[in-house]
Amino acid sequence: MRLADFIEKNTKPILEEWVEFASTSGTAGRSMNVDALRDHALEMLKTIVADLRTPQTNAAQAAKSKGQAPVVSGKSDTAAEVHGSDRLESGFTVSEMASEYRALRASVIRLWTSENGTLADSDLADLMRFNETIDQALAESIERFTKDLDRSREVFVTILGHDLRAPLGVVIKGSQTLLDRGGLPESDLAAVTQTLNSAWRMETMIADLLDFTTGGLSAGVPITPEEMDLDALVRRVVREVAAANPSIKLQFTPAGNLRAKWDAERIAQMVTNLLSHAVAHATARTVISLTASGEEVDVVLRVHSYGAAIPEANLETLFSPFQRRRGPGATTGSESGDLGLGLYIAERIASAHGGRIDVRSSSEAGTLFTVRLPR
Repeated sequence: MRLADFIEKNTKPILEEWVEFASTSGTAGRSMNVDALRDHALEMLKTIVADLRTPQTNAAQAAKSKGQAPVVSGKSDTAAEVHGSDRLESGFTVSEMASEYRALRASVIRLWTSENGTLADSDLADLMRFNETIDQALAESIERFTKDLDRSREVFVTILGHDLRAPLGVVIKGSQTLLDRGGLPESDLAAVTQTLNSAWRMETMIADLLDFTTGGLSAGVPITPEEMDLDALVRRVVREVAAANPSIKLQFTPAGNLRAKWDAERIAQMVTNLLSHAVAHATARTVISLTASGEEVDVVLRVHSYGAAIPEANLETLFSPFQRRRGPGATTGSESGDLGLGLYIAERIASAHGGRIDVRSSSEAGTLFTVRLPR
């Protein structure tokens, strides 16, 4: 019996094995009813049968084997795509969903070969077509699963970031007002300063997390270049960071023409992230120096600080996401108060402007970040 005819006549036992396997696929599968587990399996089997009965060119076969089957004009989501979306909503993992396809493939082949006994040449052709169709359905389900998962993460983080920024803004504004008013007892001054410091770090973390989540920055940071003055911008950033870290001395030295066409907010974010990294890993009462030099073609910004040197083995991955390093005063198991995204995003911002960031670090010479930005 040809495979298409066999599937059509044995849909019920095939689906029964599908449901039995899916019901054991993790916690989500055990909590679902039979109808939910069968969801789009029947429709997918019908699609497989129709595909097996459709003539196919060698080019179409090669495309399908790579998960690149042509889209049917005017057709809505495929059963496999909807299946992937529903499995995500039901709490399945992508590996659990993939294992369903593996079980379906194994069940159909086992039941069919058991009934046929031996396979003829036409059966081998059917078997190849069946595997190609299963692979195509799996690719469609995984693509929809991951797209929906990424979209839900973006929405969650965006909403979280928006909802956190409102109360955080109140904390920052209130703390800054108390510091500007002056006259606080020393104990209260320390508490308010620490509150402002923590709030600014949270604000930076939220900005970095939002940037990373809404696209991963793999395609580059979106920028809107306009004429700007790096001197004025760095002075503003230094004031903000210094206000939140009074125990750290920040020293800025500009030189030459520092006007260029960049995205001011992104450059401010880059400088803030570099300074925040220096502050987090500097020893108390240290001096962090910034210099900005306007050269003929480029502007060079340097951030230098002393503290624990960055191990040479870590330098290659320093600008990769989620690379975290404990500050000199941190206890075992604690971190410097960042997500490991600050330097990654700083490098992405420099790259988006056609520039680059280099770093050198040693216990004797300290740590030096050099940012070179073309005008």
